[in-house]
Amino acid sequence: MTSKLIQKENSSIRPLLLACLVGFAFSANYTNHAPLKDWLIKSFNTPEMPFTKAMFGFLTTAIFLTHAAMQIPGGYLADKYGPKKVLTIALLVVCLGNIGIAFSNSYYQLLIWKFLVGFGTGTSFVAGARYIFQSVPTNKLLLYQGYYGASVLLGSGFVIFVIPQIAIYFQSWSAAFLSTAAVAILVLFSWIFFAPEPTAKEHPHSSLLKLLSNSQLWLMGLVQMASFGLVIVIGTWITTLLKENFSFSNKWLISFIASLVLLLGLVSRPWGGKLVGVFGVRKLLIISLLLNTAGCFLLAFFPSIMAVDFLAILFLGIGTGLPYSGLFNRAAALFPGRAGAAMGLVNMLGIVFILTGTPLVGFIADAMGNFSYAFISLGIFAFVICLVSLRIKND
Repeated sequence: MTSKLIQKENSSIRPLLLACLVGFAFSANYTNHAPLKDWLIKSFNTPEMPFTKAMFGFLTTAIFLTHAAMQIPGGYLADKYGPKKVLTIALLVVCLGNIGIAFSNSYYQLLIWKFLVGFGTGTSFVAGARYIFQSVPTNKLLLYQGYYGASVLLGSGFVIFVIPQIAIYFQSWSAAFLSTAAVAILVLFSWIFFAPEPTAKEHPHSSLLKLLSNSQLWLMGLVQMASFGLVIVIGTWITTLLKENFSFSNKWLISFIASLVLLLGLVSRPWGGKLVGVFGVRKLLIISLLLNTAGCFLLAFFPSIMAVDFLAILFLGIGTGLPYSGLFNRAAALFPGRAGAAMGLVNMLGIVFILTGTPLVGFIADAMGNFSYAFISLGIFAFVICLVSLRIKND
């Protein structure tokens, strides 16, 4: 019995590794433009059409608009046709979109290609989560879903640090986007040839209307707004905030510090999967959202004190990562026959915050001359969602 359990556990390692590679590859597109703001402004800013911070924020909005739109449809397709097939097509879209971005000649071309890439990233995310749910033993779901979530933050955080180094080395922002295209192509081939087909799991089917009207899914989606949504909004602007308040002789140091807000999710997302069993879902969410609230207020009131900013980034990196595994496994458990669509709904609501929050932060920063009021608003939002999360069931 023990040997069979070990064999089953070992057989789930390869699907996990391949899914994590996919998570890294598509999530690099969430923020690969974020550290290139100065490069893109230099290339596309004109007297006729100034390249403002709000316009730059709309690059994030463009990708996450279609990313959000594909959450429920992408989950439905993964549920119906299988996550491996759906992921293959979605990754191909990501590859082509990155190449298109690299050869863009105007701001509007950048915007259109980011919009198209979102179809691929949105479908990839939810199909990957479904692949994990379908491929690993039930007793490992919380932890393995956390690892998959960590890979998503690794991709989006890693590029904040690496992308500017590539641009500097090649003296070209296009080369930076071609590098993320190359990663996506390599992972696509690895996925096609090495990812095993997931084991079919029979579950009772429920109607999509019942899923969409489930209050617990909507409450979890609000928490996703104040965790994943919040960290992507902050990840988009944190490099700019630090550059405006600090000057280091080593330019890469700011990029590294900024990337920690996402890279800390490598630890906090799997850790959150373990802590669900210790604290229960609701208590863990409350702790996480209080950390997020504190992190936003610290950045708002002490933006020019590096030690405090570093502490704020630490709070946010932990607080935004802990809820992930509990949210997505709870969503899948509520609707196992439509796990992809259920997880897609939760994630879609989180992305709504990214769509509105990213350009709004840029607009407030342009209007007020700094990021303080924007981060005060983010902190208030996180605290309100903390209060709302008291209605989430703790079983």
